[in-house]
Amino acid sequence: MKYRKKPVEVEAFRYGYDDAPEWFFTTEQVVDIKKDHCIIGTLEGDMKANKGDYIIQGLRGELYPCKPDIFEKSYEKV
Repeated sequence: MKYRKKPVEVEAFRYGYDDAPEWFFTTEQVVDIKKDHCIIGTLEGDMKANKGDYIIQGLRGELYPCKPDIFEKSYEKV
């Protein structure tokens, strides 16, 4: 059988380029914030987001980083 992923809207911003939303600063998932990168605790372990990477807030409020090329192939602005 074949399946198609349902369209889902997420909140995201580009680290180091866009203003970070309030939810980025109010979650315990953000372990460390530096000018050129941040560390986000995920279910898969700590992940590094570099300047220019997107930080996505998922459906359950979880955060995860995404490289710009993957983000732009997967999401469009609404």
